[in-house]
Amino acid sequence: MNSFGRIFRVNVFGESHGESVGVNIDGVPAGIPLKQEDFLPDLERRKAGAKGTTPRKEEDLPFLKSGVFNDHTTGAPVTILFENNNTRSADYAKLREFPRPGHADFVATQKYGGFEDYRGGGHFSGRLTLNLVAAGVIAKKILGSNIQVKAVLKEVGGYPDAEQGLEAAIAAKDSVGGIVECTVDGLPIGLGEPFFDSVESSLAHAVFAIPAIKGIEFGAGFAAAKMKGLEHNDAIIDKSGKTATNNAGGVVGGITNGNPLVFRIAVKPTSSTPKVQETLNVVSGQVEEFSVKGRHDLCIALRVPVVLEAVTAMVLADFMLLEMRAPRVWK
Repeated sequence: MNSFGRIFRVNVFGESHGESVGVNIDGVPAGIPLKQEDFLPDLERRKAGAKGTTPRKEEDLPFLKSGVFNDHTTGAPVTILFENNNTRSADYAKLREFPRPGHADFVATQKYGGFEDYRGGGHFSGRLTLNLVAAGVIAKKILGSNIQVKAVLKEVGGYPDAEQGLEAAIAAKDSVGGIVECTVDGLPIGLGEPFFDSVESSLAHAVFAIPAIKGIEFGAGFAAAKMKGLEHNDAIIDKSGKTATNNAGGVVGGITNGNPLVFRIAVKPTSSTPKVQETLNVVSGQVEEFSVKGRHDLCIALRVPVVLEAVTAMVLADFMLLEMRAPRVWK
């Protein structure tokens, strides 16, 4: 449900317009240096305010509530809270009549009987990716300096140049999606627990917890379907397992092979488009025109790279602890 991981176990909570959102992380090794300032660089990367992002601005300061003493983790669960201060809940009042296409409004009401917090998307909001980024900061510390996780924006609205993609979206007065690529260097051989906890399946599980993600591919990905076997196979060229190509994306048989882990994700266009839409009015029972109010991202993909790094680090830190390749007590 709202928890993920086996040893490094992440539990998220909160709603977009509630008092706060937060994360509780169990299995964090003791002795890791950890201060509020450690979270700020990645949290800043996720923040809104840049061109194409929502005008909603929050401080996004992480308040460490448990699991940290004398600026080091204690081995107990770490709890982190983020306050919600810049909300405009009145923008969402009309959504009770008009469930927004592409959002969870309709299905959430059906599932939870109308008791769900609908303001700003509630528990389904991208606001909760704050929790993932915070968990990712700790996960990156567990991975250490030898393992580097880096995600970059590859496309916006079909354009390799993000600025061009945004300009096209602005001209069309509509939202756009994008593609984000993640690369991990320095992974050891042997991470992954086939069948159901292979590296790919675990990463895919975590990645699809990020709102708006609609697809994932590793290495050559879907292009592999058009390749011949000899063309796709990665020839091993030395005893370290290095390969001449990396069509497998660093994973064979669900297990890391020592080459860079490479995968890409597809981010859908923001559902809250500026365009007038049609949807069911649940009060009248008729399909009617309406427009979405509130503050929204023109392109969610702009803020996804740091979130993708975070969930990737979460998965890999869990594997490293499971394989006993990362210590449970840091000294």
